[in-house]
Order: sequence, then C-alpha cells, then structure tokens
Amino acid sequence: MKLDPHYYPSASRRTVTFGKHGMVATSQTLAAQVGANILREGGNAIDAAIATAAALTVVEPTANGIGGDAFALVWVDGKLHGLNASGRSPRSISCEAVKALGHESMPAHGLVPVTVPGAPGAWAALSERFGKLPFEALMAPAVALAEEGYAVLPVASQLWEKARVRYRQYDRPEFAPWFDHFTPEGHAPAPGDVWRSPEMAKTLRAIGDTRAKAFYQGELADAMDAFSHQHGGFLRKEDLAAFTPEWVDPISVRYRDHDIWEIPPNGAGLIALQALGILEALGDDHRDPVESLHRRIEATKLGYVDGLRYITEGEHMTHSVEQLLSPAYLKARSELIQHAAIDPTHGNPLMGGTVYLSTADDEGNMVSFIQSNYEGFGSGIVVPGTGISLQNRGWSFSLDEEHVNVLRPGKLTYHTIIPGFITKDDQAVGPFGVMGGYMQPQGHVQMVANMLEDHLNPQASLDLPRWKWVEGKTVEVEPGFPDHYIQALERRGHHIVKCTDSLTFGRGQIIVRNNATGVLQGGTEPRADGAVLPV
Repeated sequence: MKLDPHYYPSASRRTVTFGKHGMVATSQTLAAQVGANILREGGNAIDAAIATAAALTVVEPTANGIGGDAFALVWVDGKLHGLNASGRSPRSISCEAVKALGHESMPAHGLVPVTVPGAPGAWAALSERFGKLPFEALMAPAVALAEEGYAVLPVASQLWEKARVRYRQYDRPEFAPWFDHFTPEGHAPAPGDVWRSPEMAKTLRAIGDTRAKAFYQGELADAMDAFSHQHGGFLRKEDLAAFTPEWVDPISVRYRDHDIWEIPPNGAGLIALQALGILEALGDDHRDPVESLHRRIEATKLGYVDGLRYITEGEHMTHSVEQLLSPAYLKARSELIQHAAIDPTHGNPLMGGTVYLSTADDEGNMVSFIQSNYEGFGSGIVVPGTGISLQNRGWSFSLDEEHVNVLRPGKLTYHTIIPGFITKDDQAVGPFGVMGGYMQPQGHVQMVANMLEDHLNPQASLDLPRWKWVEGKTVEVEPGFPDHYIQALERRGHHIVKCTDSLTFGRGQIIVRNNATGVLQGGTEPRADGAVLPV
C-alpha cells in the first residue's frame, strides 16, 4: 500500500501514529489504554480487542453496551476469520403480535425491538478460539473502570444528554431503570464528571468468571427474562440460551490491487463491497477530484438501494452474495453513473447505524471489531441491578409481509454494524471501520478510496470532511466540506445539505501494516474522544 505518511489534507488535526510491536485504536482513550496494557502484559491482538470492547461498554455507553451485538474480522496465522455475533429476534415475536400492541411499524424504543444480545458471546468465542490470557483477566479492566469510576469525556457527555432528552418522551415504568442507572442525579454527566456503575462491574465480573454463561444461561439471563416478562416484552431466557456466535467466511471484492473484506449478510458490508466494485469497474483513469467525489457518491447510492432491497439473514435473501457481487452485474451498475446525479433504484442481478476498534500485535495478528446497541444507548431499557442496556436492533425489521427483511420469530435482521479489513497478495494490510448506523458502508467506501486511490495515510483519511447520501439526490456534508466542491456537485444535479454537526458522520479507526518493515501506521477519529496507542 503506497501511503504517504507526510501528506495531510487541510482539515487534518492529528499526525499519523507509528508503532512496531502492537497498536490499539478506538474511540475512547481509556479503552485504548486498556487494550495497550493487555498487549504489554503478554496478550495478543485478540485479547486486546476483547478487553477494549468490554471497557467500551463502561466508558462509552452512549454507543454500545453489554446488551448489544458484535462482529469481528480476525487475521491469525495468515488467514482471515469472520465472527457474526448478532442476536436473533425472540421466538415469541411476530408481525401480528407487534401490530396487536398498536404499532404500524417496528418501534424504535422499549422492549419490543429488543433482540438477543451477542456481544458477551462474541468476547467469549474470540477468547476461546484465539486468546492467550485468561478470559476473566480480560474483563478485569472494565470491572475496575465500572467500580472506581472515570471522568466522562466531552463527546460522550453530549451524546448522553441527547439520549436523556430522547427517552424522556416515554412515561412508562420500563424506562425508569435507564434514568436511575445513567442519570442518577437527574441529568447527564458533564465533561469531567465522574460516573461509576457497581451494577455493570458485578455483571462484567460474572461474565468473566463464567465465560459469559451467566449472561445466557444463569442469573443475568433470569434477570433479563423477568424484566421483559414483567413489562410485556418478548425476550425470554430460552432465546438467550439458544444463542451461539457464528464463525463465517468473509466476503470480498478487488479494489485498486487490494482485496477488501466484510462480514457476509445479515451484515451491511455487502453495500460497501458493491460500491467499491462499481468504482473498480469504472477505473481510475482521471485526476479530477470532483469526478472522484461524484463517482463515489453515485456508486454508494447504487450499493445502498440494492442493500436495503435485498439484505437480511442469508437464508432469507432472494439474491445471493455471488450474484450481487458478480463482475458482470457490477459493471452493468457502473454504466448507470454518468455526468449528472441519478435518483437510484435497485437492480436485479438475475437480469444482467456503535463503537469500533482495531488492534495489532507483534505476532502478526490483527482484529477489526465492532459492537453496538444500534441507536445510542439502544432501546432505552436497562435491566435493574445489572447495568445491562439492551439494544434496539429489532427496529430494523419490517412489518411488511412482502419485504425481504420482514420480522419473523428467531430471525437475524439487517445489520448496520460492519468491520472491514484489507489484504494484498494474501497478506494482511489491516483493519478499518467506521461506526455510525447507516453511515458505516459509506464511511468504508470513503476510507478505502482515500487510502487506496488518493494514497492518504490512515489519519489523513479519517480527517477528511465526509459526505453522507440520505435519499434520492440528497447528500449531506460536514461543516468543513469545501464550498467549491459543494458548488461543483450541485452543478451535476446533487442536492447538497451542509450540516452543522459532525456527530452523524461516523467515527472510524484504521491500522495498516507495512509488511516489508513490520511497522504499523494508525489513525483515530477526530470526531470522537479516541486514541491510537502504539506498544
């Protein structure tokens, strides 16, 4: 990978970080320190990823929690492994049952959209297969942070307050534990305020001591079952006991002499691969930055409309991954991109919303890991006495019987969280990811194109102002997006909306390895409270 470590765009805010023996990059400094310490104590990249992920549930509860899902791409011994730890819908739920509660579509909050949490199972599965240190030792730093407390950082404080306002609209008893747990003094913690959770410490210790069995079969499962049953939810202990993370074969496309890897559906990584495959079909025989922006936006739109049309749990998809990523289909889709912006529609291949972290060690192992409660804290439901904030992943389901992602009992829904990975010539280049709901595939396209076509280093790639396709010809851009590019894109028919807040444009991390020297380059998100720490 030809990345210029000295080149930065005008928006750059940090310098690229180099390391030789290991590296951890994530969106919260204390969590990054946890992972770096694990590497120093003899753990490998997998151990560091698990410990960092557990710590993030404590120090960045605004974006993930013990009751969320997780995905991972893991490079070990010259091979890339995929882990899908997304949970299924409860066995007792159905479209009819949800509609009987008065909902015309899946609600965003409350117990109805709660699906089986997969994150604790992911931690245990990764440790059992690839870890070096005892699992309880990986939970210990998160336990300490929860018990002793920590000073809340600025971005987390801002998101905390937004969640408090969001959940205040629900005057129902099942939401009270969220306020009791996360706003015990009646307000969100301000930057610098110390927040602690003895309940989360107890839960994380139980997960560590039992390799997550307490969560899926023991006292924690009993607590989730009882609270859900008390307030009319669908989640039951039987649903938790049936959960098993799934090891999967990652999927990829070729882009600029590299292979870009994602988790297969139900994850939305297919969208990013389609967009990159369309761009590869177009080629890079130009040096016009406006043309590059236009192509990337249009390719992303085309990937997204296909993804929203076709992605659900693999066995329920009407079109296969192979069909949607076939060179002939991607070429046909690329031919739709002309000088002017299009209003995209899905194609037919038969005819032609989180926290992210990446780790690396001196053994050559690398991890791309992402976990999420979906929208901020998730459902707004905290199980009393446990600190478990349950995700609202079921919000993605459709109640339309004709939709491919229609709600069914025991089904995996369309999933926004996606870890990414780059290889070249069967060697690891490194993990990358961008959190942020439906921004994630778009962020993947932008990060990969920034590095492999524009040759920006990881930090410079993350620093560039971002764009986000919304619908039709509407594209939102960050406050720092150059005005002359906005004007040029509008002349091509794009409707550009300049936003005042960067928090909706995702937060990413990148680590890449120079396989000739072994030196690591890392970048961390300037839109978050994060850090990239070399070891």
